[in-house]
Amino acid sequence: MTEDNVIVVKANPDRKVVKPPVKFTNKIPDELLQNVGLLNAIQSLPENYNFEIYKTIWRIQQLGSKRVALQMPEGLLMFAITISDIIEKFTEADTVIMADVTYGACCIDDYTALALNVDLLVHYGHSCLIPVDQTSGIKVLYIFVDIKIDALHFLETVRLNFQTTLRLGLVSTIQFVATLQAVALELEQEGYQVTIPQSRPLSPGEILGCTAPVMSNVDALIYLGDGRFHLEAAMIANPQVKAYRYDPYEKKFTQEVYEHDAMRDSRRQAIRVASSASTFGLILGTLGRQGNPRVMEHFQEQLSTLHKKSVIVLLSEIFPDKLRLFPNVGAWVQVACPRLSIDWGHAFSVPLLTPYEGAVALGEAKWLQDEGKNYPMDFYAHSSLGPWTPNHKPAPSAKKAVEKCCGSGKCS
Repeated sequence: MTEDNVIVVKANPDRKVVKPPVKFTNKIPDELLQNVGLLNAIQSLPENYNFEIYKTIWRIQQLGSKRVALQMPEGLLMFAITISDIIEKFTEADTVIMADVTYGACCIDDYTALALNVDLLVHYGHSCLIPVDQTSGIKVLYIFVDIKIDALHFLETVRLNFQTTLRLGLVSTIQFVATLQAVALELEQEGYQVTIPQSRPLSPGEILGCTAPVMSNVDALIYLGDGRFHLEAAMIANPQVKAYRYDPYEKKFTQEVYEHDAMRDSRRQAIRVASSASTFGLILGTLGRQGNPRVMEHFQEQLSTLHKKSVIVLLSEIFPDKLRLFPNVGAWVQVACPRLSIDWGHAFSVPLLTPYEGAVALGEAKWLQDEGKNYPMDFYAHSSLGPWTPNHKPAPSAKKAVEKCCGSGKCS
């Protein structure tokens, strides 16, 4: 090649430069872990509650956060001021305690935090139901608050009440999932057949009041946790399975029952009445992230196709007296908390439907009881039945499957 035909290649000065995302190391530095003052401050919190203070302080320092919001359920609010004091003492950030009611992971309030000029929201006591990459321009740190319990007593209780010939399904809330998995491993080593079901995006063994997996291969369902709210979701999804609850605080083990027939009859009647309504009210829950605009828009389109009127109402909490102020509405579909309709629908003067029930009333979905199936508790599940749920991911069509086929004939 001569000098006359040399090709000079220059970089385009207007080219787009793609930079890799900033990565943070998860390793907490030793100087932080060995900080005696911080250790002493942490000891003012309950020893069996893991608030992950070191991790929180390190994340605040990494981000250079100046204002941090703390959000937690009422059962943890008694520790909020202590945690706030620790953060303000060992970082350069000030704190805001968000004390509005927080029923679950769906109530994460990143919108309010953003309005308060918060640059990091620390959400305690729930799993990452709303992914950190979907929050409204604000960094979020989820702290599960793992609670240590007397796992040996729980293990001995299971041994005492169940023979190894029974197939056991173990579920819990996020605070006790680590203990649940450790106990399951021990039981398996002793010859028990143990299943820890998963309803993605939840963790294995984790259930919510609106989301629980179907368990077709277990003889008994054991719930580790206090209260019945979350357990009832698993019971509704699995009416054929005997359910038991171990309360880790009172160390009590009880068999639990649920009035399945009464619930299904009540919800079926509400659907029948709603199906003839000409005007529907669509409630978008505004308590944190309970409401889902995409689901709301889906129902708007369905009602429009059926030539039915609709009105959108935004509510943080739903009460019968409030809805009575809308006398022209013949039925409601609430995109907030399905359990509100299931548990309290009878208290409302007109039908208050869950999104699934709304889909049945509008002819989009089938009443699963007619097919011999159970009432679905899949509100946040990726494998939910249809687009009336926030995380629904439709299965690929047969056409797309054929297009992706390699032609080897090994896929069938």
